Amino acid sequence: MKSLKGPGIFLAQFMGDAEPFNNLDSIARYMADLGYKGIQLPTWDPRVIDLKQAADSKTYCDELKGKLADIGVEITELSTHLQGQLVAVHPAYAPMFDGFGPAELAGKPTEQQAWAVDQLMLAAKASQNLGLTSHVTFSGALLWPFMYPWPQRPAGLVETGFAELGKRWKPILDAYEEAGVNVGYELHPGEDVHDGVTFELFLEAVGNHKRAGINYDPSHFVLQCLNYLDFIDIYHERIYAFHVKDAEFNPTGRQGVYGGFQGWVERAGRFRSLGDGQVDFGSIFSKLAQYDYDGWAVLEWECAIKHPEQGAAEGAPFIENHMIRVTERAFDDFAGTGADEAFNKRVLGL
Repeated sequence: MKSLKGPGIFLAQFMGDAEPFNNLDSIARYMADLGYKGIQLPTWDPRVIDLKQAADSKTYCDELKGKLADIGVEITELSTHLQGQLVAVHPAYAPMFDGFGPAELAGKPTEQQAWAVDQLMLAAKASQNLGLTSHVTFSGALLWPFMYPWPQRPAGLVETGFAELGKRWKPILDAYEEAGVNVGYELHPGEDVHDGVTFELFLEAVGNHKRAGINYDPSHFVLQCLNYLDFIDIYHERIYAFHVKDAEFNPTGRQGVYGGFQGWVERAGRFRSLGDGQVDFGSIFSKLAQYDYDGWAVLEWECAIKHPEQGAAEGAPFIENHMIRVTERAFDDFAGTGADEAFNKRVLGL
């Protein structure tokens, strides 16, 4: 069996305008001092990485890795969540996603999509240059406005939507195949690929592409009332990354899964800091170890209540305490008697 790596942390939610959160060197040191061994980089933030230079220059990547190694951390994966979202955007959401791309492309969906695809291609090459084997992103969404079938969806709408989504992602996945990098889609509400069924529809649309996989995040499954442990049993061969994020779902007589348009604090389902929610991380880490997941366990901190610095400080030891050093022998080996075929037949009375 294989052991997970960690603890790691996704930097996106911590980047800010003040020290130590406004540049890579200082935030990497901050996280290393908290006990993190890996950092996941948001590629849309130039303070963290120059994505084009990383794609074009192995020297740049080697220097980046060396600098981080001196600090005491390594890169777990590159993230293109914002760019991935722009690969597929329904027009109803287009104005709200304008901020995910360059300001000069606002209101220009065709140009935004082309930019996003180019960004994903650059990230494939950058990941290769950095020696990474997994990447994390969003699928984007054309069908999300039609999630609840009322009025009834036109016949074939879902099939048409996933065919288009697959058409857009297939060349990107081919680039990741060429780079030798797996793509883990975060199965997230707001994305067309948001649960097991939609992941299977997407796989079919991209020809069961071997690089198309999952960034496993149980928090989104808690909010969907999906069995997140059974999910690992079903899809473990496609789990290419792991976001360690907690959540809770507390329905009332007034609201349930849909949340009543409430803010995060008032919603029945909300994200929490590690240990403050309802996710059974002991069982998750055990299952991932059982299935030989040897990638990173990366904290994605999102909480409606707790301060991010407290969440980060508590996150590293929480993950460390759940890490499993897998055994190399059976616990009852001491009682073994040794055997051969003749002995086995004698035991069976043959």
